[in-house]
Amino acid sequence: MPVIGGPVFGILLGIVVRNLLSPSESFTPGIQFASKQVLQWSIIALGFGLSLTQVAKTGMESLSVTLVTMTTAFVTALLLGRLMKVHNKLQILIGVGTAICGGSAIAAVTPIIKPDDHDTAFAISTIFLFNVVAVLLFPLLGHLLHLSDLGFGMWAGTAINDTSSVVAAGYSYSKAAGDFATIVKLTRATLIIPICLILAVAVAVREKRAAKQAGTTSDFSLGRIFPWFILWFLVASAARTAGFVPVAIQPLLHLAAEFMIIVALTAIGLSANLRKMASAGARPILLGLGVWAAVSISSLLVQLAIGQL
Repeated sequence: MPVIGGPVFGILLGIVVRNLLSPSESFTPGIQFASKQVLQWSIIALGFGLSLTQVAKTGMESLSVTLVTMTTAFVTALLLGRLMKVHNKLQILIGVGTAICGGSAIAAVTPIIKPDDHDTAFAISTIFLFNVVAVLLFPLLGHLLHLSDLGFGMWAGTAINDTSSVVAAGYSYSKAAGDFATIVKLTRATLIIPICLILAVAVAVREKRAAKQAGTTSDFSLGRIFPWFILWFLVASAARTAGFVPVAIQPLLHLAAEFMIIVALTAIGLSANLRKMASAGARPILLGLGVWAAVSISSLLVQLAIGQL
């Protein structure tokens, strides 16, 4: 199911099993292992599929649009989230997922901000809902707006979240649009690295401040909270860029990364409490819609301003 993707089915099936069959406590260690360690391994494995040279080649062309759409996503998530009274961690998950690369970005920041599993499940489900809508809607709107192949590729690459959805939308428009959209999407995905580092520092400052206010000594250490899997992600990407990863095994590494993501997100689904998700109501979905709409519009406006459409 390339348009929707295995992670969506995994997390949905996990939620169904968790809330209908209620697995016993004996399954908890394995579910926790999959939702944390396997999740981090999947991000590292994704690094083997990302060539830094390829990203740098088109990075400057899409950088201005990418930075504007990222900023728009985070600002909109913050303002709308506060207006709708969606709590901070869910704001961050939806903002990061919309700004960068959907489920992969949410997976990357989850070990840092440590949200409840049902929040992670809710955020991923919301992001993928709008991915499916985008795949169906973007090509139609692109033709109605008479976008060039380059313009549509830039729009899809900066405003659609998941890689499979970007590819589906881009190549349904044209081959040139699909090629460009895919590379723009890869460039956008690398920005998860500085975002994770910023979030790690923010969490560190918050922990120290909380300890100071409580009159206690913080046991915080940067080594404990530092997202080491992001460093290994960079090592994997550098190995791919330097040619140390044989071409013959690259598809297997990509398949392994996808498999581990599905395993991890299924485990998150198995940890998700549907009652708690339902208690949040429609507000997170409306937040996701607002952020996605803001990103889509800002991408077109920036391209119009620089004459790239």
